[in-house]
Formats: sequence, structure tokens, C-alpha cells
Amino acid sequence: MSPDLDPSTVVVHSGRPERVADAPVGNSPIFSSTYVAGGDRGYGRFGNDAWTALEDTLGQLEGGRALTFASGMAAVAAIADLIPVGGRVVAPQHAYSGVLALFDQQAATGRLKVERVNVADTAAVVQAVAGADMLWIESPTNPAMEVADIPALAAAGRAAGATVVVDNTFATPLLQQPLRLGADVVMHSATKFISGHSDVVLGAVITADDELWPAIELRRRSLGAIPGPMEAWLALRGLRTLALRLERAQSNAAFLAERLLAHPRVSKVRYPGLPDDPGHERAAAQMSGFGAILAFELGGDAAGAQRVCECTELWVHATSLGGVESMLERRRRWPIEVPTIPEDLIRLSVGIEHPDDLWADLEQALSATS
Repeated sequence: MSPDLDPSTVVVHSGRPERVADAPVGNSPIFSSTYVAGGDRGYGRFGNDAWTALEDTLGQLEGGRALTFASGMAAVAAIADLIPVGGRVVAPQHAYSGVLALFDQQAATGRLKVERVNVADTAAVVQAVAGADMLWIESPTNPAMEVADIPALAAAGRAAGATVVVDNTFATPLLQQPLRLGADVVMHSATKFISGHSDVVLGAVITADDELWPAIELRRRSLGAIPGPMEAWLALRGLRTLALRLERAQSNAAFLAERLLAHPRVSKVRYPGLPDDPGHERAAAQMSGFGAILAFELGGDAAGAQRVCECTELWVHATSLGGVESMLERRRRWPIEVPTIPEDLIRLSVGIEHPDDLWADLEQALSATS
């Protein structure tokens, strides 16, 4: 497809079947564990048309070649396996807890060394990455909503000889393209915004590096961390509406952030779209929108935060994010969450409902638990 197309057009048209007479307009899942001999595919673990269509679309959106995985953590594990035994990874102090737990588990066995840094402190990251094998960036971070200076950190990481990886799950490829900002690898939990309907578990890795792509593909093939054809097809179908979903969800998030900022029970709001947010200028420079995730705190009232999550009627109390439905969660309810995340922090994944209804539900929960 033309490189001049807007990403909102790419998500609709990329990866579709060839336009010949009587061909289907849309993609279909292919259910086969093996293929007739004589071609390049041969076996179901090596490829599937449903993966290819999704990977072509994600690759065009991010500016590289994509590989899909059975889950976001399967994608993370494949990337982490690139670190040599005994090597060092520099990772954010705040990031998806599953990623940090994996690094800690591997550090405990001596497989690798981990150094955690405040990813929003550019000078600290630049200092830490010297001699590292991998720099893992998440921006905005989960759930602290910190924003990293991706171009500066990517340049420093590559100068130091580290593989620079960016988890782009929160921003999505419509709002941020880390490869174009200097990263080597982009990772997505496609379970979230890409699929968008809370019905798929899927991961994706994208790179424009001709040496990294086959190395990651070999790990997927060897470890068997492949997506099912139905999951890949569902994710592609969800991706077709990402631009519209994200437009509404972003608008809702900005509206709610302003309302929460003015609420007497709320002590702090983190959303890059707020002009006074510490990450606002950085996000405005490297993102084309501020996303649909935000977090707020209740002045240290952890019990009150938990009750808010349990008292909503529209908002779903759940651990995932990026679906059409709005979800909220007190992240410290999970034992593996980083202890520097405040006990009273509530993360919001804003969906596509009417903003007035979402606010009314949040407001009644805040009032009922005061």
C-alpha cells in the first residue's frame, strides 16, 4: 500500500485479500495444522494466512516487519531471549508487572542482570545504559503514566550497543511509532487496544532490523509461541476499527481527566493530555494523541480506592485494558505490582461509552465511598 496513506486508512485496508473476481473482501481464518509439500510453509507452526494479514497491517503501521505471538508475554519472552546469558537489561522501575516479574525471575537464576531506572529521568537512563545489552522502554508507563523521551533514549541505547525495545501497548501504532523514533524493536500486547474487544489474548513484535527479525521468528518457531488462527483473525477484525475506537476513547479520557482533577476526593491525576502533567510536553512532541489510559489517587486512602472500584455500575472492575468497555483497577491489589506504585492509585482504561454516563458512575462511586 502507498506509504502516504493515513494510518486510519491503513488499519482498514492493509492485509486484505487480492482484489480479483469473486475474491472475498475480508480475511478469513485458515484452520490447518499442515500444508501440502512443495512450498515454503509446510507446517502450521511456521505460518498461517490469518497471521500474515495481521502482521502485514501491524508492520505497515509501525514501519517494520511484524511477528504475532500467543500472548503479549510470549512476545516479551522471545525478545528477552535475545539478551546473552549473563547480560544486562535496563528496564523502567514502573512498567507492566508481568514484564518486570519475568526479568526478576531470570535475574534470580543468573540468566541476566536487571537494572531498574526512572524512565522519565533521561540522564539516569543514559547513564545506566552504558554497557547494557538491552534497553527496555515503556511509554507511557503502566500504571504510573510516566513518559519517556524515546528519541533521546533510543539514540543513547544504540550508541551504547544495546538493543532498544519499546512497549507501545498504551500508545498503539496510531499514536506513536517507536521505530521511527529510533527504537530497534516494538512490542504490543495485542490483547489490548489492537484487538479492542476483550476477547483475544495475543502479542506482537515489530522490527525493521534484518538480523533481529529472523532471530525473533526462530524463537517463535522453536518455542511454539504461535497465535491461533481464530485469535489472529479476531485481532485483525478488531484492528479495523482502532482509529474510531481510539478517537472516542481519547476524547472520553481527556474529559474524565479534567473532571477528576477538579474532584475534592482526588489528590492526583496522571494523564499526558493534561497541560500540567509532567509528561505533557514530551508526549505532545512524540505522540499524535495522548491515549485512553489515565490514573488517579485518593490521598493515600487505599481502602477507599478499592471500594470505588467495587462500587461502579458501568465501569468494569477488571485487570485488563484497551477494550470498548471502560475498566478500572487498583493496581496494588496484585502482589507482584511494584511497591513504589501508590496503594490508592486507580488505573482507568477508558472505553467508548457516553462520557456523561462514565463520569456519573465514577462520581457516584467516589461519593458513596467518601
